[in-house]
Amino acid sequence: MRKAVIIGGKKLKGKVRVSGSKNATLPILAATILLRGETVIKNAPNLNDVTTMIRVLRALGQRAEFHEPDTIKVSTGDKVKHVAPYELVTKMRASFFIIGPMLAKMGFAKVPLPGGCAIGSRPVDLHIRGLEALGAKVDMEHGFVIVKANKLKGNRFYMDFPSVGATETVMMAAALAEGDTIIENAAREPEVADLANFLNQCGAKIQGVGEEAIRVEGVRELKGVSYRVIPDRIEAATLIIAGAITHGEISVEGIIEDHIKAVLMKLAEAGVEIRLEDNVAKVRVPDGIKPVDLITSPYPGFPTDVQPQFTTFMSLASGTSVVAETVFENRFMHVQELKRMGADIKLEKQSAIIKGVNKLSGCPVRVSDLRAGAALVLAGLVAEGETLIDDTDRHIERGYENLIEKLNSLGADLRELNGISENGFGVK
Repeated sequence: MRKAVIIGGKKLKGKVRVSGSKNATLPILAATILLRGETVIKNAPNLNDVTTMIRVLRALGQRAEFHEPDTIKVSTGDKVKHVAPYELVTKMRASFFIIGPMLAKMGFAKVPLPGGCAIGSRPVDLHIRGLEALGAKVDMEHGFVIVKANKLKGNRFYMDFPSVGATETVMMAAALAEGDTIIENAAREPEVADLANFLNQCGAKIQGVGEEAIRVEGVRELKGVSYRVIPDRIEAATLIIAGAITHGEISVEGIIEDHIKAVLMKLAEAGVEIRLEDNVAKVRVPDGIKPVDLITSPYPGFPTDVQPQFTTFMSLASGTSVVAETVFENRFMHVQELKRMGADIKLEKQSAIIKGVNKLSGCPVRVSDLRAGAALVLAGLVAEGETLIDDTDRHIERGYENLIEKLNSLGADLRELNGISENGFGVK
């Protein structure tokens, strides 16, 4: 376990570039199982989760590696191993994406139930029901999901909730199925569109992405291509909030405005001045932070993955805010740590009532999940004194490429610790 210490109170200034999207790269890597030949994935973030997915592909018999710092090469043959490694899939939830491509390519797959962040119930039942709709026979055995099908056949599938993962799983499996598949109430997130764009470049026939229903016309074969992943909208939002919460003046380069429009609108409502030009957001807060109410919802609504960071931002607003979480039931696990730093937050069911305070105070905090870790880093940037954050490698570094280096380039004071002093705080 690695730890980091933040010396707060520094106004961020300068330019920083957003990395490629983790949540787009992972399903695209899984989709390479469907292909023949070599695939080059550009703008891929070099993160722990991405490395884990590469290891999963290798365990299935593919050649996969980082060729350059942001470029992954994958070579896929005619056959893929049928059983996914337990120790890797249970480590990261996104590894479960391989089940659809494995089934479509080989007609059989045995994949462990996934692991991941502890932010609430995220069942894979929609993934399984979608594969069953395409003709798969599904069994559960000793913690594994076993799926079989001589040949998948297109069908109409309605999702009770617009799950990103289930939409992507069914879309990948349907790409090689016989006939047409209609995915109704499909997720509209940019990462879904990026996967569809990738598959279409490989020879798939997918239409309607970003709409309520996605149509997939099955094809016989998909071939490897060179593809550039979209920028990470969650990292972009996190960096913009970092500039705003420190009352700094920063430029965040490489963003796509439409992908974070809901976040930008709420930040503007809170008094943040954001000028957008040529995929660059210039951020400053001319006055104080105004209180804002918000409700998380699937895209194009306010993303749940930015809620913890925004909650930290609102903890310093000049008034009371209400943040309602509708996607994950346990996504307020960062609140207790923020309260230890001096925030005034009361939880009522799935809402946080936040009374803004004048300052936060640094202290040791524990990270429960990826986005909670980002929220606590933001708090540490403005807190008085030192904030010690544990498990940076297990949580924060899973989803943010070189976050410490990027923030330090803007004038922050973050250091990774090699040792802890006797009182558990500070650097040896």
